[in-house]
Amino acid sequence: MNYIIENFPIQTTEYMRRIGAYGIGNYELMTAMKEWAEKKVLFNDSIIYGIAQDNPDITPPEQCRYDVCLIVEPNLQLENDVQHGEIQGGKYAVFTIPHTAESVQEFWGLFMNILQKENLQYDLGKPILERYKHKLVEDGKCEFCVPII
Repeated sequence: MNYIIENFPIQTTEYMRRIGAYGIGNYELMTAMKEWAEKKVLFNDSIIYGIAQDNPDITPPEQCRYDVCLIVEPNLQLENDVQHGEIQGGKYAVFTIPHTAESVQEFWGLFMNILQKENLQYDLGKPILERYKHKLVEDGKCEFCVPII
């Protein structure tokens, strides 16, 4: 599994959140965000992030938070049907993988070993970001952005 290193700027977002066990509800939230963004004409060539805010190994399923974020211009003013936030800047190891359940599961099973082999340290203070660039999604791919120190 290959990766590149990217330095992210701070990114302004509009986001939706769900609380509950990770799974099909995350997909439904992603669909809701895309529909909202299309209605606001914000979806063309956009970047969407999925962010699991909690580790399901230590957080009860009913308390796990999942955010779907759309990158927007910092001065964009929207109604209150979404929340306003930011994605922290910093250094990330970016893995591009096929957007399939099997590849996502493989990523989660391998990324720590890859970081260790490459002498990269996972920054536990930031969440791993699922990044969906419009063009990559059209090609059947997505990215996982792992914060590193």
